[in-house]
Amino acid sequence: MHCLYNIGIWIFGFIIYIAAFFNPKAKQWVKGRKNILEKLEPADYWFHCASLGEFEQGRPIIEAIKKQTPDKKILLSFFSPSGYEVRKNYHLADQVCYLPLDSPKNAKTFIKNVNPETAIFIKYEFWYNYLIQLDKKGVKSYVASSIFRKEQLFFKWYGVWFKNILKTINHFFVQNQESKDLLASIDIKESSISGDTRFDQVIQHVKQVKSIPLIEAFKGNQQLIVCGSTWPKDEELILKTALKYTNLKWLIAPHNIKNSKNLAIQSKGILYSEATTDSIKKHSILIIDNIGMLSNIYQYANVSYIGGGFDSGIHNILEAAAFGCPTLFGPKHHKFKEAIDLIKLGGSKSIYNTKTLRNELEYFLTNDKKVMIKEYCKTQSGATSLITQKICHNHA
Repeated sequence: MHCLYNIGIWIFGFIIYIAAFFNPKAKQWVKGRKNILEKLEPADYWFHCASLGEFEQGRPIIEAIKKQTPDKKILLSFFSPSGYEVRKNYHLADQVCYLPLDSPKNAKTFIKNVNPETAIFIKYEFWYNYLIQLDKKGVKSYVASSIFRKEQLFFKWYGVWFKNILKTINHFFVQNQESKDLLASIDIKESSISGDTRFDQVIQHVKQVKSIPLIEAFKGNQQLIVCGSTWPKDEELILKTALKYTNLKWLIAPHNIKNSKNLAIQSKGILYSEATTDSIKKHSILIIDNIGMLSNIYQYANVSYIGGGFDSGIHNILEAAAFGCPTLFGPKHHKFKEAIDLIKLGGSKSIYNTKTLRNELEYFLTNDKKVMIKEYCKTQSGATSLITQKICHNHA
């Protein structure tokens, strides 16, 4: 099986290499890995994140460890360009890089050059050759904020090889009891329920949030619907609804900001980059055409719509929830514990079409859920402390 895995990795790399001639993201993926092994320097802690969402889960741990042990060197690696390109200059990491393809040679050279004391993988990243090398070198490895489902290969009768991958990891910090029970069912006892570190991150952000005068001018005295990280299917429903509810203010922050100009034309809205305090008041739809603002914008939302639920899965709903803002999203939310929790509590609703979007929007505009949602976020906090205490204690 190991041989088949390595062949599969090689084929995957070859496909990406060919795609790089036509696809900008694939080109970044290939270019970013060029000569990366030669540039690596030793680090005490190696954090690996698949992409930007996983980084936000790992970020509180990095900050806590750096605060406790400021002299320790940190390497942060990403698999996806969408994570690396945004966080390649992250100030608390001594190095930020792409993770080389998981071949036996790459893994061996990577671990030899970095020589970490500790490796921390965020949520889902289980690369066999890297884990084998860490195990051989006696490097302690952890998975933080992980969550498992019974449908995954690890828990199938034919998933023995995949189960063995997990058994190379020293400890799992899981989000819920179900994940802990699933690991126990395949004889993995080294796990503890810590929760999701993103709650700590967003709660801290609320305390430090900065005002945005232009958004305040846009909202005025009206109710504001903030639609964050939207994809084309989301935007189709949102625009149909926004053009019907012209008494509300609508802010759309597309996942792909290249679509901003098109959205502004379709909606007859205004782009944030072209707005002034006077001109912005004349529009009911505002399109955000830059990155890095969305987490601060949620402070002004009466209701938020989180994109991705009609594609690969919803984006971060906690940035909005931390402000007590109710959230709407598409049907693909079942992999996200916080979405399921908030639906049960009545602080979130899943929508399927324009009719359900309008119905659930009207419900939240007339039912105040702010206190309940903020209390939920508060009760889920504390994961960072639990994780860092154990890791630092094991490596004191």
